[in-house]
Amino acid sequence: MTFTFAATLAERGFDVELTIAEGETVALLGPNGAGKSTLLNLIAGLIRPDSGRAVLDDRVLFDVPADAQGARAASNAIRSRWMPPHARGVSLLAQDALLFPHLTVLDNVAFGPRSAGVHRAEADARAHGWLRRVDAAELSARKPGQLSGGQGQRIAVARALASDPGLLLLDEPLAALDVSVAPAIRRMLRDVLADRTAVIVTHDVLDAFTLADRVVVLEAGRIVDIGPTRQVLDRPSTQFAAGLAALNLLLGTASAYGIRTDAGSHVAVPVGQSLPEGARVGVAIRPALVSVSATEPFDPALNILPGVIIDLETRGDLIRVRTDHLAADVTPGVVADLDLSSGARVWLAFRPTDAVAYLL
Repeated sequence: MTFTFAATLAERGFDVELTIAEGETVALLGPNGAGKSTLLNLIAGLIRPDSGRAVLDDRVLFDVPADAQGARAASNAIRSRWMPPHARGVSLLAQDALLFPHLTVLDNVAFGPRSAGVHRAEADARAHGWLRRVDAAELSARKPGQLSGGQGQRIAVARALASDPGLLLLDEPLAALDVSVAPAIRRMLRDVLADRTAVIVTHDVLDAFTLADRVVVLEAGRIVDIGPTRQVLDRPSTQFAAGLAALNLLLGTASAYGIRTDAGSHVAVPVGQSLPEGARVGVAIRPALVSVSATEPFDPALNILPGVIIDLETRGDLIRVRTDHLAADVTPGVVADLDLSSGARVWLAFRPTDAVAYLL
C-alpha cells in the first residue's frame, strides 16, 4: 500500500513531506528531538497536525487544511477530515512490548483481529500463524510475565502484524533488548518486513543497513537527507548520518586544486576524480585511515589538517581521537607516545586515495 504524508506542527517546528512505496521499509534517523516520534504519532493518529494530509492506499487518514482567520478558519475546520487511530490500518510497535498482562500470548496476538470483528476461530488461527512466523509457537499458552525481553518483542511483532496493517510503525524495537538477543530479533524482523510497508525509527546503523530499503534523516523537524540506505550512509551529507556510519565528513566547495573545506582547509582528492568547480562537495574518510601527529608532518602526498582534541574514546582495542574536524582511530600506544589529551593541538593526515569525494 502506497503511503503519502505531509504535515506541519508549528509548536514542534515540524514540517515534513514523505512518500513510501508499497512493500518498502524506510528507516527514520535523526538526533534526539529531531521529530522522529512526532512523525510516528502523526501517522498513528495520536496527535493532530496544524495542517497536512496523509493517504494510505487511497484511504485518507487525515486532511487538515491550513488555518486562516475568521470565517475561512471555520470553513477549514468543517472541511477537515480525521480518521481515528483504530480505523487507520496502522500498527505502532514501541520499544516495550506493552502486552496485556492478563492475557495469554495467543490471546494477545489474536486481540487485534477479534477487535475488528473476526470470528474467534479465525482470529486464533491467524494468531497461531504469526506466532509460527516469529518462531514463538511454543509460547502461545504463556502469560507476558513468563516471557524474556526477546520473547516479548517477538510476541509484540506478531500482535502488530496479526491485524494485517497497511502500514507498520516500529519505534526503536531493538533498543530495550540485550545485545545477545537483538541479532535474532533483527533477523526475524528482516523476514517479516520483506513484503511490508513499514517505517522504523532507529539509532543503530546496522538496523538501517539490515532492514531498510531507504533512509530518511530528520533534523529539527525537517528532512535533511533521503535516499537508498547505502547511498545516504556511505556518502552522507550530514554530520549526524556520518556519525552513524562511523565516517569523518568534511563539507566544502570544489576548486581547481581540490576541495576547500568550510573550515578553510585544502583537501586533495584522488587523481582523475573530476568535480565541477564551485560545486558543494562531501569528503568521507574512515577514522582508521587517519593518522595523528603531535608536530606538523611535511609530506606533500598527504592531506594534513590541524585540530584540537575534543575527547578520547575507547573502542575495543583502539582509541578514537576526536578533534573539532576529524576523528582518528589509533592504538593506546600511540596515545601514550604522543601524550594525547583533551585540548591538545594535533595534526591529522590521510592519503587522497583513502577519501571518497562526492557531489551533494
